[in-house]
Amino acid sequence: MPGSGMGRKEPVVYAVGDCEFKLFILVPKTGSVFGVGDRVYIGKDTADKKRDVIDHVKSRIGIADLTNNASSELEYAIVSIVKANEERFLRFFNEAQAISLRKHLLEEIPGLGKKSVEEILKERSKESFTSFADLTERTKVKAPEKLIARRIVEEIESPDLKRYLFVSK
Repeated sequence: MPGSGMGRKEPVVYAVGDCEFKLFILVPKTGSVFGVGDRVYIGKDTADKKRDVIDHVKSRIGIADLTNNASSELEYAIVSIVKANEERFLRFFNEAQAISLRKHLLEEIPGLGKKSVEEILKERSKESFTSFADLTERTKVKAPEKLIARRIVEEIESPDLKRYLFVSK
């Protein structure tokens, strides 16, 4: 039916929140230009923050709703978020505790086994890690930001994990 708005196409932007890692479809303001990995503000307009490029949030979505392109960029975007918030994620390495007598919370990170966890615990008992570079230098853990990002993607993809460390459910 002409003019009814049914099937009307509008440009959209796929986004991942940098605090709770929720996925969104956003509608940009007319004339806005975006690149992969650009940060945008989607909250309410205030005196110090304005929605300058986003018109509105169309919906919150699940990982299955992402396009192939958006899905392939998700882990890279999350690595970027983790690097930009290094202090927050480094705190996890410095403060994570044992879950039980047999398992430590650090073991929930893909790529960290018992030996890596023991090494992290030994080194952090001497002194807290000050950066991802410090963590890498003092342990055999390579690219901790990628390990954290992998866990975040796992939490986004899996609706029935026993523990969610970084993603709000």
